[in-house]
Parts: sequence; C-alpha cells; structure tokens
Amino acid sequence: MNQYKKVAFYTLGCKLNFSETSTISRNFEDQGFAKVDFNEHPDIFIINTCSVTDNADKKCRQIVKKALKINPNAFVTMIGCYAQLKPQEIGDIPGVDLVLGANEKFNILDHIDELEKKERADVKFERIKETKDFVPSFSYGDRTRSFLKVQDGCDYFCTFCTIPLARGASRNASIDETIVEAKKIAKTEIKEVVLTGVNIGDFGQGGDENFFGLVQELDKVEGIERLRISSIEPNLLSNEIIDFVSDSNRFVPHFHIPLQSGSDMLLKAMRRKYLTQLYTDRVTKIKEVMPDACIGVDVIVGFPGETDEEFMKTVDFIKDLDVSYLHVFTYSERANTTAKKMANPVPIHIRRERSKQLQILSQKKRRQFYETQIGTEHEVLFEAEENMGIMYGFTENYVKVKVPYSADLVNSIKPVRLTEIDRDGVVKVEMLSELSLN
Repeated sequence: MNQYKKVAFYTLGCKLNFSETSTISRNFEDQGFAKVDFNEHPDIFIINTCSVTDNADKKCRQIVKKALKINPNAFVTMIGCYAQLKPQEIGDIPGVDLVLGANEKFNILDHIDELEKKERADVKFERIKETKDFVPSFSYGDRTRSFLKVQDGCDYFCTFCTIPLARGASRNASIDETIVEAKKIAKTEIKEVVLTGVNIGDFGQGGDENFFGLVQELDKVEGIERLRISSIEPNLLSNEIIDFVSDSNRFVPHFHIPLQSGSDMLLKAMRRKYLTQLYTDRVTKIKEVMPDACIGVDVIVGFPGETDEEFMKTVDFIKDLDVSYLHVFTYSERANTTAKKMANPVPIHIRRERSKQLQILSQKKRRQFYETQIGTEHEVLFEAEENMGIMYGFTENYVKVKVPYSADLVNSIKPVRLTEIDRDGVVKVEMLSELSLN
C-alpha cells in the first residue's frame, strides 16, 4: 500500500523547478504516499535536477550519494533539466534507478511500480522537440510565497544557454487556465505569488494573448495580496507593463531584468535580443514611474571574447545604472551550445576574479539602494525562518528586514518604518500601527 511508502524531494536550480517539484509532490500525496524530509529514511528519493552550470551537474552526483547514505535501499529517481540533456550520463551515476526526461516527469507515478533497486537505471526520455505539453504548476507548503509557473521553454537560443535543449519550445496555458491555478493559491494562506517560467515575457508567443493581458487578469484575483514578476527579458518588458505595475495595488515595484553584459559587442555574440541602450531605457522608465522600485540584474562574466576592456564596459555600465543588486554567473562551457565553439576563451582564474569584482559591486549597489529607503514606510511580509531569535521579511520593493522573532508575525504583512542598515547588510525596522500606512 502506498500510504506506507515515504517519498522525499530535493530540488536544484530555479524557481520554476521548485514550482514543478511542489506539484509533483502533491500528486504523490494524492496517491497515498507520505511526503517526508530528505533525512527521514524515505523509500523513494526524487531529485529535480538543474544543468545551467557545470557545478549543477556535480551537485546532482553529490545529492545521490547523500541519499544513498541515508537509505542505501531507496529508489532514486532523477528528473529535470540535467535528466533531459544528459539522460544516459545521469543513468550511469551509481545508485540511480530511474531517469525521466521533460515529457515524462509529470507522469512519474506511471513509472514507479515496484521499488526494487536496479542493476542499471531505467532511462525514459524523448527528443525535446516532442515536448509540447504545458503542465501548470505552483509551489505550496514550504514558503510564505508561491511560485506560479505561467510559461515554460524558450525560443531564443542564446549562444551560451542549454535551456531550449532541456525544456523545449516556449509554451503556456491560456490566461483563463492560468487564472484557475492562481485562484487555487488564493484559497490558501499564501500572501505572495511570484510569476515564474523560462521566458515569462514571451507568454502567448505572439498569438492573441500576451503577458500584459495575463498581468491585467491576475491583478483582479481576490485573495492574493502581492504579485511579483520574476525574471523578464528587457525587450519584452513593455512600457504598458511598467505603467500597469506602477498603478497596481497587487503587483509590487520589483523587477529582475537579465542584462548579461554591458558590452554591445558581447550582447551580439551572445545572441541577445537587445543592446545596452534599450536596457538603460527600461531602467529609466521604471525609476521614472516607481522611484522606490528594486531592480535586480543577471550578469555573465567570462564569456568568450570578454577582454579586460569589454569587461570594464560591463562594470562601468552597471555603476551608472540605478539598479539594486546583481546575480552574477561565471560562464561555463556547455555541450551543444554555439558559445562552446567560440574563439578567445577567458581563463578560468580571470573569470573567477571578475565574478568577485561584480559580487562586490552588487553589495555596494544593494547598500546604496537600501540607504535611499531609510526613513521610508513600507509593508513587510514576515517569514517563518528564525535565526538566533531574529526573523526576516521583505518589503514590497524587496528590502530585506529583521526584527526580534515573534510567532504572531509569521506569514503576516505589517507596516514598518525602515530605520538603519545593520552591519550584516539587513535593515532594522520600527513596527508601525496598522493605520499608519493608510
């Protein structure tokens, strides 16, 4: 009987993976499996893999080893991007019993019958071109916020990226179908929904529906207090979306916009769909209508052909931009990508040095942004995490704050005044009465 079988999940990578793992775990629970923590001696481990960098591949191997230490007889299943890109390679990892590609992962229960350990992994996958279904997903149960998957796949084929090979063509459900999922979240205690996907701005792929239409309809869903747009390509972030967010009571003033490089030459080599001027225009427009908006930036360092001069163009470009923090990715060669064949690779040690330089710039940018917010009043969603009697939360514009732990504050939204930046870079606050922000 399934109710006596325990299953544990481990998710690597992006918010999209978290939303999919959560949906798959609910399917298991619906079939009578008991969902347990990784360390609770489960009968089945399901590892949702990522393959954005080489390090993610190594991480997969480490997690399998860890799982088999906890229960050497457990049935180990690998799903996700690495499982689609390199199914045979992942099947060769000692102790793996089942590998499911992109098309098969949501039918995982059909593939798990007897749980005997296998001499060799059972590998089931189809060519990514065959993956055309969109499976709606959202995360629930482990956070004060939910990641709502609104789109999957990508048609862009940037020269450094394997995601189109791992997740297939850009696709989504209809706006109406997506609203059905949002309304399911609205019935729970979750206060914030983060829209996620591979390329969410491409929602509708040029058909009758588009991302702006989706944003307008989501804004009407009662029961969700905050909606946050995750990463969106600068060429797909239109003025109408920015203006709509600035007037919305639910969408928060926080954008995460991939840049990748401040060098137009490198942006062309990466096959990005914009140049630096368009990026500047996006940031300027956001700050015009939402001066307190938080803007995060993705950057890749060490792309082939990135000379010291081209790297400094990125540094100088970001220094001059009114942005709030960076996510820095060190370029790594990926099989079956155009960039892997490009001339003038950057030595690994230089990539690492440049990465550190941008990490420091990110810390400066975050502090500068936080300093502009000191003395202002905001609403904070407090999280369950406790650390040495302290709890944390985020303002609508993504300032991280800290207060003494109180169970009553968990998963509540409260008005605060930001008072000072602590030495660890988190903002202390003064709690305000419920009336002060009205």
